Order: sequence, then C-alpha cells, then structure tokens
Amino acid sequence: MDVDKTGDLVTTPAGPDDGDKAPAPKKGGGRNLPIAFAVGISLGGLVLVSLYTVKEIFLAVMIVFLCLGARELADALKAREIQVPFPPIVAGMAASPLAAYFWGARGLVAVVALTVLAVMIARMLAGSDGYVRDMTAGVFVTGYLVLMGGIVALLMRPDDGDHRIVIFIATTVASDIGGYFAGTYLGRHKLAPKISPKKTWEGVSGSALTCMLVATWLLWWLLDDHRVWPGVLVGLAAVVTATVGDLMESVIKRDLGIKDMGNLLPGHGGVMDRLDSLIATAPVVWLLLELFVPA
Repeated sequence: MDVDKTGDLVTTPAGPDDGDKAPAPKKGGGRNLPIAFAVGISLGGLVLVSLYTVKEIFLAVMIVFLCLGARELADALKAREIQVPFPPIVAGMAASPLAAYFWGARGLVAVVALTVLAVMIARMLAGSDGYVRDMTAGVFVTGYLVLMGGIVALLMRPDDGDHRIVIFIATTVASDIGGYFAGTYLGRHKLAPKISPKKTWEGVSGSALTCMLVATWLLWWLLDDHRVWPGVLVGLAAVVTATVGDLMESVIKRDLGIKDMGNLLPGHGGVMDRLDSLIATAPVVWLLLELFVPA
C-alpha cells in the first residue's frame, strides 16, 4: 500500500520481492487435456469416415484445413508487416491435391509452378514497395502448404491409399503423444531450449519408441507387410521429421512474437499448430512407402 498526493491509500501491484510468487505453471503447459483429447478424437473420426467412405471427401476436408492454416499463417505474418498474396495461394491450395490425386506427380508439379508464378504476378500488381519481402513469403507458403497438400494426395492415390494415409497420420500423431507423455513425466534434458524450451531428449526418445511401434504394427496390419525393418525405418524417419516440423513452427512463432497460430481448435491452438508435424512428415513417409512398400 502507498499514499498518494491527496493522502489516500492506494494499492500498488505486488513486485517480485513482495513475497507472493506467481503459481508455478502446470505440467503439460496448462493444456486442457480433456478438451484436447475430445478435439483430437473428433478430428480423427472425421478423417477415418472420409477416408473409408469416399476418398474424395478426405481431399475436400484436407483442402479446407489447409486453407484455414494458410489464412492463419498469412495473418501471423502481418505481425512483421508482411502481406502474402492470398487469392492465388488459395487457388493453388484447392488445385494441388486434386491435380496430384487425378494426374499424379506431373499434375502436382504443374500446379505448384503455376501457383508460384501467380503469387509473383499478383504481388507485382500492388507495386514495388516490399515486393521481394511479400513475394518471398508467398512462395514460402506455397512450398510449405500447397506442395505438401499435393504430396498427401499422392500418398492417397493408390488403391490402398486410404491405409497409407492412416499410417502417415497415426505415426505422426504417435510421435506427438509419445513425446508429450515421456517429456511431461520423464523430461529432464532440454533438446533445443532457445527454440522450444519444453522439448526434451526424453520426450524425443518416447516419440521414437511410439512411432516405431505404431508404424511397424500398421504396416503389418494394413499393408500386409510382415517385415519389421520397413516399419522401424518409417517410424524413425517420422519422429525426426515430426520433431523438426514442430521446431520449425516454434521458430516461426518466436520470430513473429506469437504463442499460437490461432485458436480455432480448443486445447490445441490453431490449425497450423496441429499441421506442423504432419506437413514435415508427409513427403518422407510417401517416399519411404513408395520405395519399400510399393502399391
């Protein structure tokens, strides 16, 4: 308590030495686990229903989520006064999975190339001030989301593509779940404290073990591959890419000075906060399955 110029008592905020300390943060970063679990189960159910009814429904769901993620990323970039040419990116986002699914890799390459060109032209029409900055950001979003969405469609293109998508998503989610619980209860040694203070080597070890087990089981069950080493290889690759994808997202958010990309998904943050690991893992899982478990 202090006394102001009129003689009245006024309340002042407690300082760091006033004896009352802020409560320690909860384990798990304060995430509401029941809500996060419910949202995760709902999204998983949506994916499974769309995959195992009409594959094209999954494409539509994926395009919607990618567009929402692109919108979040474009809005976040505005914190650094970066204006991403959004309409051509949305057009490319819708076209790349369809082109990849119906016409293969050639269709995907054509759409991505045309999207890059459209981004450059669209930003040019707004003038030269900040052109290189904004155009570069637009090309980044194209490679980060438009290209990766097409690769997921390539993964789904074979007759057993529904199973391949389940392997890709389940293995990546296993990395998040295994890493979360191992890091929360066993984590002691920081992995990259300057980028993501909560990530630990123990968490990564939990991710690796979970990924290898899930990938090996799903390849045996869904793709009828009774060899152990392809699943182990897919699991190891997935844990690396999922961890790197998460760290890349953390670097982006730190640079932009934000905590989450959005708040659309309760208990998770924004759409991009859920897509980061999947985006980085998609091309690696697609390549490994093409090489070692061809359709």
